[in-house]
Amino acid sequence: MKTSNRRGAPLRKRGLCRMRARAIAIIGLPLLWLLLAGADSLAQDAQPSEYQIKAAYIYNFAKFIQWPSTVLPSDDSPLVIGILGDNPFHSDLERVVSGKKVDEHPLVIKEVRSSAEATNCHTLFISTSAKARVPQILKDLKGSSVLTVSDIDGFSEAGGMIGFVREGTKIRFRINNTAASGAGLKISSKLLMLASRPGQ
Repeated sequence: MKTSNRRGAPLRKRGLCRMRARAIAIIGLPLLWLLLAGADSLAQDAQPSEYQIKAAYIYNFAKFIQWPSTVLPSDDSPLVIGILGDNPFHSDLERVVSGKKVDEHPLVIKEVRSSAEATNCHTLFISTSAKARVPQILKDLKGSSVLTVSDIDGFSEAGGMIGFVREGTKIRFRINNTAASGAGLKISSKLLMLASRPGQ
């Protein structure tokens, strides 16, 4: 029985790797996401910047998140992406989402100054300039169906929902699905498969 268990673990791991590879094939690599998100708006940039890539990620995250119907009451309710703290995207995020919709929901970018304003957002990017306020921001947003995203170190481990991480030259992301579920958000299994895990 012990031998069988030892053999079973690598098989399960290989199975998960194959599933993840299929998910990548279905959804696309980050560069493909960038092209799909902003091919027209970013065409003039030969090499996308860090925040152009992150802007494309944020736009695509919305495609794989299900918010409660109470926060998107009608088919054409705007899906608000908030930025709390200094805006590192400048105009890149607006350019990526310009003229685009997610399930018929038009996308709106809004800079917010406080947690109270952020409760009116569906996705909230928390800038590194607000790092010292993260514990209080997350506490204030408890009970609100706001997807929290940041590139602050250790963000997902600290209770944020999606944290950008650098792995070599690549920009990837980690997901705290427990935090997302607690806010009433359902993250697609396809997106969960693409998420990076500590130690990978």
